[in-house]
Formats: sequence, C-alpha cells, structure tokens
Amino acid sequence: MRTLPVYQYRRSLDQTWKALENGKLTVGFIGGSITDGRPRNNWPEPVVAWFAETFPHARIHVENAAIGATGSELAVFRAERDLIDRGCDLVFVDYAVNDLYATPERRMNTREGLLRKLLADAKRDVVFVYTFHIDMYEKMEHGGIPDSIAEFEQLAAHYEAGSVWMGLHAVKEIAAGRMRWEEWLPDGLHPGSRGSLSYAQSVIAYLETDSKHSASAGRQAERTMPEPLSSRHWGATAFVPFENVRTEGPWAVRRWLDYEWIDRVLETAAVGAKLAFDFEGRGVALGFDFGQSSAEFRYRLDDGEWVASNRKRETWLPMDGLFSNYLISDELENGKHTLELEVVHGQTPDCKGTNCRIGYIGILRS
Repeated sequence: MRTLPVYQYRRSLDQTWKALENGKLTVGFIGGSITDGRPRNNWPEPVVAWFAETFPHARIHVENAAIGATGSELAVFRAERDLIDRGCDLVFVDYAVNDLYATPERRMNTREGLLRKLLADAKRDVVFVYTFHIDMYEKMEHGGIPDSIAEFEQLAAHYEAGSVWMGLHAVKEIAAGRMRWEEWLPDGLHPGSRGSLSYAQSVIAYLETDSKHSASAGRQAERTMPEPLSSRHWGATAFVPFENVRTEGPWAVRRWLDYEWIDRVLETAAVGAKLAFDFEGRGVALGFDFGQSSAEFRYRLDDGEWVASNRKRETWLPMDGLFSNYLISDELENGKHTLELEVVHGQTPDCKGTNCRIGYIGILRS
C-alpha cells in the first residue's frame, strides 16, 4: 500500500488558473453522499476555503451537485443542468464508491459518457477523486488497485485527467499515526470532520503542486477530444418532453418544489394510471423522485413482454426525496421505439405508497 500513488498529474489545470487570474472561478462537485454539499463538514468545504484564502482577489462560485446514494448513471443525465450550464471551470468527480457494485461495462459506459460531456467544452478541467469503501481495503493492503478505481484510471489516462486517491491518503495518515480509523470513518463509510479534512488536504496538496507546475511550465496546447474507449458510452443523451407523453388516468405535471435537483415531475398516485411515449435512440431511462412511498410499475417496449419493476428500499430510505435513475434498456437497436408504462402497487412490506413521480425521461443515442 505504501507504494501506491495518491496523485496522478496528467495535465495541468490551465483553465482553473486562468479563471482565477481573471477574477472568477466556478468549481463544481458531483458524486455521492461523501461529496454532498449539505453536510457542511464534507471535504469540498475546506477545498473551497483554500481557493478563497489563496486567491482573495477572485470570486469563488460553488456548484455542488453531489447527491447521496446516486452514481454516475444518474450524473450523465444531470451534467448539463447542474454543472455545464452553470459554467463550471473545474469539476471534481467522485463515483469510485457509489459505482462500486455496478457492472464494469455499465460503469465504464456511464463514466465515459459523463467525462465526454464535461470535456466537450475545452475550457473546463476535470479531476477524479477516489473515496473509500471497506470492500476496497483487502486489495489495497496487498498493493493492488480496486477495480472501480482502476477503471477510472483507464479513463483518466485516456482523457488526460488528473486524479487524487483521497481514500489512500487517509489510510496512509492512519499508518503514520496522524489520524485514528474511527476519526476517519465513524460509521464505517462516511468521513467525520477529521476524515473529511484528510480528504480535502489531499486535494489541496494536488492543487498546490499543479499550480506551481502550471506557473513554471506555461500554457499547454488546447485539449482535443480522443476517440472513445467504448462505442456504448452514454455521452449522447436527450429528453422526451412531458408534453409529448400520452397519458391515461389522473396525471399532472408539477413544478417540483420539494427537491432542488428536479425541475418538474409528471406525477400520479393512481394505481392503474398509464402512459406511453415514442422516442428515437438506443436506450431509455426514467428519473424518479423515489422513496418508501413510491409505487412500482410495469412496462413494455415496442409491444414486447411486460416487465415489472422491483426497486430495493433500504431501511434508511426516506418516504420520498431520493433522485433515482431507472434504466429500462441501453441495448436497443438504434432507431424509433415506443415505451408503455402502468403504475402498480409494489405489494411488499417496504412499499408504503403509490406515488409515481417522474423527473425526466432520458434517451441514449449513438
């Protein structure tokens, strides 16, 4: 573990330093609960404070778009609204833990799609940050790199994105006696204040080194987008407007005031309510305001067999308020398709309502 690198410098953060020279930096964060901006002791806070202290002449804007219990699959559909359209100059991406149990193929496709979206504008820097889950420890202890992180590093090398292995930095701090394990992860996963500071210090060290290197080396050539590693990446997405959805039963489109990450929902609480829509692409996903009070549903594509949803509801899940992506398929033949959906009761003890609240209808294209 001692020989594993915490930092990978692949390309200087020229856009970041240029933005600071011009007096305004917009820094974005996207990931799970470890990066979420609502607990104000999470690691992004000391990083933002470092920018403000180190560059007092510049106004620092923060777009923390991280959501607990979500992965890169949802982030692909949120990238434009919550990061790109907000003008982020620098984005930190944290999904090493939240993508841990996705299949390697799926997480590579969603991560590459997210990265290609973020880098489509050459005037944006991206840094991958890797947090920690106990299931990573055994491989790290023997000098290996957990698969979720190794796959991120493949993308990082291909796209010249820097990375900070924050979890490894924290483990090394424990080995040096500077921090106790329970100070780092009091609940076994989420850092406490001391652990979050450790994560932040590793990122700040990366930024300090990169700033000095960039100042001495001068500006680099503009980034060019390489060919994708996977032809199935999720980099091309679109949305079906709610106005184009055919409905049967008491549906309504509502401005969603209960959750900041969702603009509007197409909503019903009526078992048996139906909808249908046409789309063109190779895949389709639905974004839900999800919780224990959510209904289940059944659906079919192109007059095929009906498929029933059966979403897991953890004991910590609130009644509603979790933005959740449900992938119908990303393996369709590219072309025109129709999806039909009917609301049903989940018929399980943990299904405590029949609310169906669709925040988006996302389409994957080639």
